Amino acid sequence: MPKKLLITEKPSVAMEFAKVLKINGQRKDGYLESENWIVTWCVGHLVTMSYPEVYDEKLKFWRLDTIPFMPKEYKYEVISNVQKQYNIIKNLLSREDVDSVYVATDSGREGEYIFRLVENQIGIKKEHRKRVWIDSQTEEEIKRGIEEAKDLSEYDSLSDSAYLRAKEDYLIGINFSRLLSIIYGRRVAKELDEDKICISVGRVMTCVLGMIVSREREIRNFVKTPYYKIVGLFGDAEKPLKAEWKVNEKSVMYESPKLYNESGFKKESDAKAFIVSLQNKKAIITEVKKSKTKENAPLLFNLAEIQNECTKRFKIKPDQTLEIIQELYEKKLVTYPRTDARVLSTAIAKVISKNLNGIAKGYKDDEVQGYIKQMAEEKYKTDLTKTKYVNDSKITDHYAIIPTGQGYENFDKLPDLQKQVYKVITKRFLAIFYPPAEFNKISVTINIENEEFNASGKVCAKLGYLEVLKDRKSSAEKNAQNVNNAVKKEPNSADNQNLKDGNEEADLEILNTLKKGQEIKVVNFEIKTSETTPPSRYNSGSIILAMENAGKLIEDEELREQIKGAGIGTSATRAEIMKKLERIGYIAINTKTQIITPTKKGEVIYDVVNSSMPDMLNPKLTASWEKGLDMVAKKEIKPDVFMEKLENYINSKVNKLVVKW
Repeated sequence: MPKKLLITEKPSVAMEFAKVLKINGQRKDGYLESENWIVTWCVGHLVTMSYPEVYDEKLKFWRLDTIPFMPKEYKYEVISNVQKQYNIIKNLLSREDVDSVYVATDSGREGEYIFRLVENQIGIKKEHRKRVWIDSQTEEEIKRGIEEAKDLSEYDSLSDSAYLRAKEDYLIGINFSRLLSIIYGRRVAKELDEDKICISVGRVMTCVLGMIVSREREIRNFVKTPYYKIVGLFGDAEKPLKAEWKVNEKSVMYESPKLYNESGFKKESDAKAFIVSLQNKKAIITEVKKSKTKENAPLLFNLAEIQNECTKRFKIKPDQTLEIIQELYEKKLVTYPRTDARVLSTAIAKVISKNLNGIAKGYKDDEVQGYIKQMAEEKYKTDLTKTKYVNDSKITDHYAIIPTGQGYENFDKLPDLQKQVYKVITKRFLAIFYPPAEFNKISVTINIENEEFNASGKVCAKLGYLEVLKDRKSSAEKNAQNVNNAVKKEPNSADNQNLKDGNEEADLEILNTLKKGQEIKVVNFEIKTSETTPPSRYNSGSIILAMENAGKLIEDEELREQIKGAGIGTSATRAEIMKKLERIGYIAINTKTQIITPTKKGEVIYDVVNSSMPDMLNPKLTASWEKGLDMVAKKEIKPDVFMEKLENYINSKVNKLVVKW
């Protein structure tokens, strides 16, 4: 009787598929078998690209006359410590009673690559080959994935992209690591007081090193510049309203060289002289603006966002976050982790009540159950289809990371950190069903002979989604620190804390009594000394966000989402890149703060690359290669076109460096 062979990426995943397929037979060496099915697994990568010396023994030695190395036919080999499992899969594929293969490796480019390498190395392709593509490991999703499995050939372009990614990293790494080591190795070793050194270069790794070194030098070379702001005190002398001066077109200081910026003087003496010019003059309120604003809950987590969040909250590295979420995924608790999307698909949005009901029934957490209860009592809408949280056009392989509402039989056995990460994901998910946070704001402009002083106050009137994310310190919540008190009182209550531009408190109660055209008493003027500040160092979470946005560290979540395009590396590889940079001693990551600094070795390597092939440090160039791979996967360009451009780039760079040397 013909049998179907299903191949997963890991043994633990294979066990879940076996349960769904009801394979109750005895587990054999490296696989499980029933009357209709055989389930086996890889253990990550089983096959890898061969080193140059496999092509020719002479290539073992690093010499200029062997560079560039670009084989016409690439060689691959089985990784020695997983040879046994490879042989098991080979034997299963060779069986005559196996007439079809179901590929259930992880649903992404790297998962595709893992299977294709094995299949090509074995050299056996069954007539019927299907691809199982799932977003979670729940029973119904596994069933759906098997039932709706498409022909493997539909993923050939993804496979092409995967092979090209590997070839690109291989060729750039081997050729430029060898070339720069030959040319600069002795000089670098001497500078680092080492006997010899290998200069390690990578398509993504070197670019990220450049981001870190550039930021460190920017901080190191930064010179603080003091400047002086003027704050007016108005109204009641006991409890004055503070308002900050800002230049306008009618001001006597408009476009004055004495100003550092629109609200600060370069010299304190000029600020003092300006204050003197304002003494004993009438102050009139020329504008009073009252507004109500709303802020919706942030978008859902993708891998980069949750890695950044976990670095901030728990001070853990991105690779550790990925490991945790991968485990939660394998325990059926969350959806697929290696995703770039922060939204849901329309299809998932239509059945999202399953996730909510599952959380309500299975997640034994009092805080979360309180949020679920409030949703039910307040009758919050669960239809997301016409919201910003659902957008099919922004989903490539997978939708955002959300709780499945299942897998709670595994929850109690999880370590505490895994439970905390799960709660963070769950709360972000629940927040999108809550109404927006609402704020009351008053802005006042005070005029003294065409010189304008501005004060504003902002208070949270309704918590909305901040009920769920009030420990998150969102931009909205920073403007409503005592938000729990604020919601219980009238918006103009003196107990409310308000923020003015520049982080000065403004008394909303006073602002609320002011009217346009009213004269207000001038109590005094103060000089506030400010100074420019250097940029912040990356931490192991923020660097992931910067990589996702092609080198830009964008704090604002909405803006990040708007400009997001092809980043540096992929969601599946970024954490590993950081891990490698640390392992080879190019960067150091503080274990307590997760702050990243380059080592002396890293800075020396940066200088070598910067002087020889600076475009390798350019995030836009690195992102363009990633975009090219994406275009191959989408069939927008042919693999041969990409490969030709890559080989031309390597040839050009090698020739220039050799001639220069």
